[in-house]
Amino acid sequence: MLNVPQYQGSRIAVFGLGRSGLVSARALRESGAEVLVWDDNETRRAEAAAEGFAVKDLYSGDWHGIEALLLSPGVPLTHPEPHDVVKRAKKLNVPVIGDIELFQMALDAADTDVPFIAITGTNGKSTTTALIGHMAAFCGRDAQVGGNIGKPVLELAAPRPNTVYVIEISSYQIDLAPHLRPGIGILTNITPDHIDRHGSLDGYAAVKEKIFARQGAGDTAMVGIDTPASAQICSRLLGKGLQRVVPVSVGKAIGRGVYVLDGVLYDNTGTQCVTVGSLKPMKTLAGAHNWQNAAIAYAAGRSLGFPRDRILDSFESFAGLAHRMEIVAEEAGVRFVNDSKATNADAAEKSLGTYDNIYWIAGGVAKEGGIASLEPYFARIRKAYLIGQAAEAFAETLKGKVETVLAGTLDSAVAKAHEDAAGDAGPMDKVVLLAPACASFDQFANFEERGDSFRQAVLARLGKAEAGTAGEATL
Repeated sequence: MLNVPQYQGSRIAVFGLGRSGLVSARALRESGAEVLVWDDNETRRAEAAAEGFAVKDLYSGDWHGIEALLLSPGVPLTHPEPHDVVKRAKKLNVPVIGDIELFQMALDAADTDVPFIAITGTNGKSTTTALIGHMAAFCGRDAQVGGNIGKPVLELAAPRPNTVYVIEISSYQIDLAPHLRPGIGILTNITPDHIDRHGSLDGYAAVKEKIFARQGAGDTAMVGIDTPASAQICSRLLGKGLQRVVPVSVGKAIGRGVYVLDGVLYDNTGTQCVTVGSLKPMKTLAGAHNWQNAAIAYAAGRSLGFPRDRILDSFESFAGLAHRMEIVAEEAGVRFVNDSKATNADAAEKSLGTYDNIYWIAGGVAKEGGIASLEPYFARIRKAYLIGQAAEAFAETLKGKVETVLAGTLDSAVAKAHEDAAGDAGPMDKVVLLAPACASFDQFANFEERGDSFRQAVLARLGKAEAGTAGEATL
């Protein structure tokens, strides 16, 4: 656990006792701070009290001596309006911060030059984070990976000479980290998201841009330039000239930066363009969106001094992330892919655009617009297996374009899709793809449970695991 000596002897309030909040409270206490905690959930308050924390009502209690409010990133800071506890903190001129701010303070106190890589963006940040962490470990570094993925940042190990911190950071966390300064800051892309928390797309983009705000000479900014908002940020950074800027693109050659054309990775220094190698053979990095993740990870690896061939070798051994185009199994020419994280049509488009000869499992709680926007990909689908509340509406959209089966449950969909794919004597490479284009809440608690159920159903179907309760409704 990291130490934050700047708050030794200080009184700090922690609001929100989810995993990162409780870890932050522990780190502050171990750093010598007096920690007062509160959560609206009574069970969480009781758990904190059992650990010896002072539980204090931060809505009406006395704030005397409180020097900072450590806020859970899920609590509204500005939009649609500040939370009541935030309003009180501001009225009393108490700084409102988050765990990423404490992490930055811990690194500052350690006075170390170990690399700190921060990754944000609308899409791809989790895969990019995991890939960079895998690459760093593969190349012999002590990769400490966490933040918005995996471990809370303060639970990571203290820095050692060989350490590299690879931290995924959400827009909510950036908003609560005014002194954030990663040595390598990464922005994958920006598309409309979290507008309710940031007021507008411009407001959302402005928060993302803060990841570079305190960078200077010796620091590096890597920016995916294939979305308009992130391209504008890249242009502004280049204009300021405060740090090294590496543009990254997929689908177009750029005069300086890293780019991918037809699956081939290129590194253009501005004076020399090097053909690094093909990303096409890498099954866990399939598709243009994953090529962007790989291009950014490559750029980070080069900034860390890793050889090009070692970086590519690390990509080949990357296992991928669960529920994000996760290859569950392959048998007799049929690949089973778990893309349960594709909870809307835009996300499902990525995997549908990656494969041909698809036996598509979709459905759940439909998002606005349904799947009409996916029509350009219908020709890739040999048959669709529809589940959940959206099944009939999706069947209507697919009528006359894609053969459909109203499967009802995920178990049934997996069984029918496998039977049809295995019995199809036509194409050699077939894919049973779970890319629901829907939320999961009609049959599952979350997309993770849905993906786990798909994996279990597939492995049971192939005789590689015990059959369980995969696909059964839990809500």
